[in-house]
Amino acid sequence: MIGFPRGGRAILALLAALPAGALLGAILGAGFAAAETSSWAGRVDGPAAPIQRKAPAAKSAPVKVIKTVPQAGDAQAPVSPPEKSSTYAKQPPPGDDAAYEAFDQGQYVTALQLGVKAAERGEPTAHTLVGRIYAEGLGTSKNSALAAQWYARGAELGDPEAMLAYGLMLAEGQGIDQDRVAAGRYFEAAAAKRHPLANYNLALLFLKGDGKPENPHRALMHMRFAAEAGVVTAQYDLGTMYATGQGTDANAFEAAKWIGKAAAAGNVEAQIDYAVMLFRGHGVPVDTKRGADYFRQAAEKGAATAQNRLARCYAHGAGVEQSLVEAAKWNFIAKAGGIDDEVLDKMLAKLSRADRTKAQAAASQWRDRAMVGLE
Repeated sequence: MIGFPRGGRAILALLAALPAGALLGAILGAGFAAAETSSWAGRVDGPAAPIQRKAPAAKSAPVKVIKTVPQAGDAQAPVSPPEKSSTYAKQPPPGDDAAYEAFDQGQYVTALQLGVKAAERGEPTAHTLVGRIYAEGLGTSKNSALAAQWYARGAELGDPEAMLAYGLMLAEGQGIDQDRVAAGRYFEAAAAKRHPLANYNLALLFLKGDGKPENPHRALMHMRFAAEAGVVTAQYDLGTMYATGQGTDANAFEAAKWIGKAAAAGNVEAQIDYAVMLFRGHGVPVDTKRGADYFRQAAEKGAATAQNRLARCYAHGAGVEQSLVEAAKWNFIAKAGGIDDEVLDKMLAKLSRADRTKAQAAASQWRDRAMVGLE
């Protein structure tokens, strides 16, 4: 996934500019803004699903039979995708899911062998499977150029997953020259087959005007389709569009609705933004306890901004029981993440040496656990 900056991603700055009481201002601070986080989406944040099984072969998709198939223990030998010839593909036998089952079990050499054979029979999704194996270097050397060829053939045969994957490679210039206009065409083809991640990527193109004419209204339509289909990043981005009035009138309630969905699904940026909304009552009833809990969830995932806000919550007893030791703990953690807070430092200076040592030990323990993935 690559960064895709666009205008209007400043929801935290927008919320920070709203009037706030002294306590609320002390907790949330002012002037901080969310980082640009929109990016191309492949399989990372879409609806969870196993590797797609084969689909019926295209009725008029001619292929040439490949004679060379990698042998067990020889996974480094690349295999080119089938090309057009005068021999038409035959319908694959029903129930032949061996390549996909091998992939699911981590038997990538076998999956590659069986995938190539399935591609010889004209299975569109087999091309996509082989493309993914080469793209990710699973059981063989990573080969982006060859992966692009396999994906291109799978897209030609009508597999929406291949259309999406090939579009991503074109958008990013991986294994093939970058071409955002062509990427847009493949995203559109996949979107026509109701692939929500393709809609999400189209929305990014329309927002930026890169590969598609800049059109926030069309971006909103594609973003909403992806969000309603369960793409978490699309839910967050749709919420920011409603918050900032991109492609639509600003709507605090719709913004809170969609950012809340993304937060509940675990999106870190959404959790921070939604926590701010809950503290401010922006599009949602004020609920400092839930707000502090979302700060905690994001803080536990390593978000320094959330760690700093959680420290302030403990310092002021906002949404949590007041504890200067816990406040100091999270302040130390946030500092290690790059956020200095002079106001909080002064407030915590009153801690006794014993409490300060306790907080430092707790922060060190948290960092150790986070490094080994226990947090």
